[in-house]
Amino acid sequence: MRDVNADSQRVTPSDTGSALGRIAVPAGILAAVVGAFAYVGAVDPNEPGHYPACPLYSLTGIYCPGCGGLRSAHAFAHGDFLGALQDNALAVVAYLGFAVVWTVWVVRAARGRSLRIDLGPVHLWSLGALLLVFTVVRNLPLGGWLHP
Repeated sequence: MRDVNADSQRVTPSDTGSALGRIAVPAGILAAVVGAFAYVGAVDPNEPGHYPACPLYSLTGIYCPGCGGLRSAHAFAHGDFLGALQDNALAVVAYLGFAVVWTVWVVRAARGRSLRIDLGPVHLWSLGALLLVFTVVRNLPLGGWLHP
C-alpha cells in the first residue's frame, strides 16, 4: 500500500467544479441586491406610509448616516444619480464600492481564487470615523446639502 501525503489530498478552490459553479454565490448575492433595488424602485419611499420612519430622526430630529438611503436607492434605481447623491451621498459611494468588490469577487471566483478582504482595526476605525464625520457634518447648518 502506498503512503499518500495528506497535503496532496487537499481540495483547492480551483478543484471544486466549473467556473459557473464557482460564481454561484456571487450571483446569488447579486440577485438579492437586484431584487432589493427592484422593490425599492417599485415602491416609492417618497410617498408616506410605505416604509417606517427613521427612529433616530423621529425622536431627535438628527439625521443618521442611513437617513435618505431608501430615497437614494429609489433615485439610483431610476437612473437619477444626482438625486441619489442629494438623498444620501454616502449610500451612493457604498453602491459603487459594492459594484467594485462584487466584480473583483466574480473575476477571482471564475479563476478559482478566493476573495479575502482583511479589514484590520485601522480600516474599521477609519470607516467608523467616516460615518461619524458624515453624520455630524450633515446635521450642521453648513452641511445642509447633505440633508436627505
